[in-house]
Amino acid sequence: MKPVLISLCAGALVFTLRFLAALLKEGKSMSPRPLTVYFANFNSTRRRGELINMNSKSCVHKAAETGKRAVFILVAAGLLALPLHGQPTLDDAPASVSGSTNQPTAAANLQTQQEIIQELAAMKKRIEQLEAELKSRTESGTTTTNVSLTPIVPATAPPLSVTAPSAAEAQAVRDSSTAASAKPEKIEPFSDWDWTWLNGNPRNKDTAFDSKFFTPEIRADITYNYDFNKPIDNSIGGSSEIFRANEIQLEQLGIGGDFHLDNVRARFMTQFGMYSATTPRNDPSPAKGQWDLDTADRYIAEAYGGYHINALNGINVDAGIFLSYIGLFSYYNADNWAYQPSYVSSNTPWFFEGLRVQIFPTPHLKIEPWFINGWQSYGSANSRKGLGGQIKWTPRPWVNIISNNYGLGHDDLYIPNRGRIHTDNSIEVKYFDRPGQTLDKMAFSFTGDLGCEFGPSTATLAGVSCHGDKKDALAAPSANFPQGGIDPKQSFVGYMLYNRMWFKKDRFGLTVGGGQINNPGRYLVLDPPINGETAPSAAINAPYFTGNPGDPFKAWDSSFTFDYMPRQWLTFRWEYDYRHASVPYWTGHGGITPPGPGGVPYTNNGYPEYFACLNGNSSMQETLGAAETACGSPGSTSSVWFPDLRRDESIVDIDILVKF
Repeated sequence: MKPVLISLCAGALVFTLRFLAALLKEGKSMSPRPLTVYFANFNSTRRRGELINMNSKSCVHKAAETGKRAVFILVAAGLLALPLHGQPTLDDAPASVSGSTNQPTAAANLQTQQEIIQELAAMKKRIEQLEAELKSRTESGTTTTNVSLTPIVPATAPPLSVTAPSAAEAQAVRDSSTAASAKPEKIEPFSDWDWTWLNGNPRNKDTAFDSKFFTPEIRADITYNYDFNKPIDNSIGGSSEIFRANEIQLEQLGIGGDFHLDNVRARFMTQFGMYSATTPRNDPSPAKGQWDLDTADRYIAEAYGGYHINALNGINVDAGIFLSYIGLFSYYNADNWAYQPSYVSSNTPWFFEGLRVQIFPTPHLKIEPWFINGWQSYGSANSRKGLGGQIKWTPRPWVNIISNNYGLGHDDLYIPNRGRIHTDNSIEVKYFDRPGQTLDKMAFSFTGDLGCEFGPSTATLAGVSCHGDKKDALAAPSANFPQGGIDPKQSFVGYMLYNRMWFKKDRFGLTVGGGQINNPGRYLVLDPPINGETAPSAAINAPYFTGNPGDPFKAWDSSFTFDYMPRQWLTFRWEYDYRHASVPYWTGHGGITPPGPGGVPYTNNGYPEYFACLNGNSSMQETLGAAETACGSPGSTSSVWFPDLRRDESIVDIDILVKF
């Protein structure tokens, strides 16, 4: 009986150990993915089951508990087996009493017990290894398993205790999910497509540095211009981008950026360099009143503050100095396809000062009304302010449409009854885009402008008309209409067309373009800086290049631009420009600077509104006859100084443009 009991116990122990080992092995071999367990709860009325997803994190705890229970059962089984092995029975007797017939059986039993002990030791060792591995996997959080279980519920299974959500709750969840999926997130306007190819737009695809509060921006524009007219005073006129000949000049050093926090926004950008002198001189408004506005603002290209309203796709309200983009080209040359733009861009405003509202009804449409001091002015030349606005529409990633319009303002200094209207319209089309090819991109831009000035004659002021030469009984005789009685036509018509090609993943760029204008009355022709002439002094009198009603001016130009762009922050540019005017306008070899006091050559005498004498003095006269007398040669121009103006100009410029 004893051998039988021993055999049964040993077999049971081995079976238990093998079962536990298999159980642990099965737990270990399960895939380390989240376990998703489903229960079915049937609705007794509709017989429709609903799946309820249980928390899969509980599987980690259960796996660890399984290992602990296995070890506990193993130890308990060993403890129970040992007393059973040592407990005496009715048939149990010392070997000396049982006789020789029991010795083989005892030897066999002893061998069996030794084998069991060895197997038990091996199993313990294996279980310890499994337990240690299971513990380490549990601590690292990788013992969760993801077993895709198909919910199987027997027909006779009783209802589970887990209660399904009510119909109202389920419907609310479905409604909220539908509403969330039906309402896409709003995107920043014009941010879902790549617009770095646009003329007048920065070509940076990345931001060099950004933070929650401030995004800095740094610009450097250095240029060398070779003028084939070789002016001896190194002065170039008729441009808002090129100013000095045969010299290396800092065009602009811009330091600034954008502030943004809690919907409050602000931006500023400096303009150290040539821009700080050349841009303010084209604004006549600082001559009215006190406080020297051009000095106060000359080192600021942009400066405004405002607020962003979370309505539609965004609304911005800004006040201060902001760029206008009339004429498509940017005020910053690094953003443009060419360095010297045509007249419809170079002769129209680069900035406004006032209030603007940017409304974005869609991510691809901007409506921007302006209430401003005037036409590119820090102040108001007269009492009436200007109104205008911009509409920008990008219906496709390859087309950009812009319309700028201006009106109402009275912008001619000392002529308070003369109004101005202007429309500027552009389209840009990217008609070829093959990023993997040598010639990877091609695009063109076209801009057309129309404008005019209007206002009747008075006893002291000359009138002008938008619709041709208009009869006016109050019109006094003038240089162009000696008989009087006519308000001359004062208008602006112009266009420009540019085509650009990109090569080798936008590393190289080639632009060909030009334009043409007709501007009778010359009210948008840039005053040549003869003897230091500025817009305020020209409003009093411009003796050498007049701007009288009816004065003709027609011009055209062309340019060829090659860009090397090794980095998105850097452009090396080579450009050739040819410009022609119907009247002498461009600086010739003799220059546009008279001798100064005492005969010092090439020095302004400080009186640009009067004729200058060859001896360096000012005649202090606005008419030529009176100047001849004042300069000492009555009836002769021999003692009167004149600038050297030409009808043609050819320039090569080499530029380094940096924008971070």
